[in-house]
Amino acid sequence: MDLNSSVAASRLVAQQRAMEVTANNLANANTPGFKLQRMQFSDWLSRQRGEGVPPGGRTIAYTQDRATWRDQQAGALSQTGNTFDLALPGDGYFTVSTPRGPRLTRDGRFGPMPDGTLTDTAANPVLDTTGQPIRLPPDALGVTVSPDGTLSSAATGPLGRIGVVQPNDPARMRPEGATLLDATGPTAPVAAPAIVQGALEASNVQPVLELTKMMNDAREFQFVSQFLQAESDRQQSAIDKILPANG
Repeated sequence: MDLNSSVAASRLVAQQRAMEVTANNLANANTPGFKLQRMQFSDWLSRQRGEGVPPGGRTIAYTQDRATWRDQQAGALSQTGNTFDLALPGDGYFTVSTPRGPRLTRDGRFGPMPDGTLTDTAANPVLDTTGQPIRLPPDALGVTVSPDGTLSSAATGPLGRIGVVQPNDPARMRPEGATLLDATGPTAPVAAPAIVQGALEASNVQPVLELTKMMNDAREFQFVSQFLQAESDRQQSAIDKILPANG
């Protein structure tokens, strides 16, 4: 593959990744607590050495898929009226226990299991401020959740306090599925989480904007693909002309 094709191919691979990220955003437009993602591109510079390198040709810039970053803007809150639907209008994450260890989430669709353990939609236990699963007694009726996360029942009084944490380095978080995040580092408790009971945080994806971006990504991909095809045709034409001349 010649130099022009190699540079264009690097752009094609990066553009394909951008389309995948945008498609994932669209797929999770209705997922509670989902944060849209964006690609960060950069140049990967190849230093050319040798006396025969022409002026201006000593550095070749390839397109590099540098990183994926997450838009932390909060989504809109929607009232559900469900006792164990919880939303975080500000900073912070709920913590749930998974087979892979504690994970963070903004998806507050919680509910009690038959044994009273409060879990998310995947049956992962919700953790309290001490890192232990929250269990509700059978006689806990009319449960309320205060803004600081304290669960109470008129019949039994305080039942525990939901833990809300913030990672020390949010940029290092790794997504696991649509709603879970691996902090990959230490976290700190949020002093005043301002939890809203009976509500859910919607995704911060704006479908119309993402659809427009998807169309732009597709046009970019098509343009680079056409360039590569034209370059391939040009090389094949040159080969066809050279071979008969040397035959």
